[in-house]
Amino acid sequence: MFGCIRIKRLIIAVICSFLIITGRFIAEAVSEDKGVFVPIIMYHSIVGEGTAEGDYRLNVGTVEDDLAYLKNNGFTAVFVEELSDYVHGSGELPEKPVVITCDDGFYNNLYYLLPLLEKYDMKATVSPVGHYTDVVAPNDPHEPKYSYLTWSDINELLSSGRVELGNHTYDMHTLGVRRGCEKLSYESEEEYEKIFCEDIGLMQTECIENTGTAPAVFAYPFGLMSEESYPLIKKLGFCAALNCNERPNYITHDESCLFSLNRYNRPSGISTEEFMEKLLKQ
Repeated sequence: MFGCIRIKRLIIAVICSFLIITGRFIAEAVSEDKGVFVPIIMYHSIVGEGTAEGDYRLNVGTVEDDLAYLKNNGFTAVFVEELSDYVHGSGELPEKPVVITCDDGFYNNLYYLLPLLEKYDMKATVSPVGHYTDVVAPNDPHEPKYSYLTWSDINELLSSGRVELGNHTYDMHTLGVRRGCEKLSYESEEEYEKIFCEDIGLMQTECIENTGTAPAVFAYPFGLMSEESYPLIKKLGFCAALNCNERPNYITHDESCLFSLNRYNRPSGISTEEFMEKLLKQ
């Protein structure tokens, strides 16, 4: 009788082990089919302690808390170009990749962010606006609260090896008659293509002439785009494009996953733990 009980327990244990292993295998297979989960953070301006925060302005202590959290929880920051390398089979991704992006090209990305990237062994994609760099930055003092990056500043960021340069348009960072990269209702496709390619192409030229680097990543201003912009981004030679949709990313070996990468804007007023709960939800 006791022998039968032992046999039954052994059979149950074997079945349970089989189910656990099978369940893990199925989960891994599903995960592989879905792609590699890659959360992307969107920062803008970073200000010093005691300076008022805003929708697009974060205290340096908040940013440090974010990076410390990622580091302590096993995340490795990667460039967007590394995602492209993985998609095209010429590179691998770490176990827990994360992408850190900074839009607009504020001087405080150099003043505050770079030291934090060095401290926590991270890297970031910084996407300046050409007009701000060419016209606004040279006339401003290097004031971390509001100044923009000069080309010299951008070269300093690139020389660190911790920053990848993105293109955030030359002068389409607007919410006037034209809203970002949206096509106007009365424009023909040919007119839109000419305006779009001239603006983004000018920023590419400025980057090459001033840094020797052609950005491979494009960041849509305010996430505003049109259906017609997708093929133009590829035509201009970019390997990826960043939007502002707050959704998870799953990176596969299909390059289409690269041309509308989702990002979570990092707001002020919430803790790192609250933000990370949203960012890391799959």
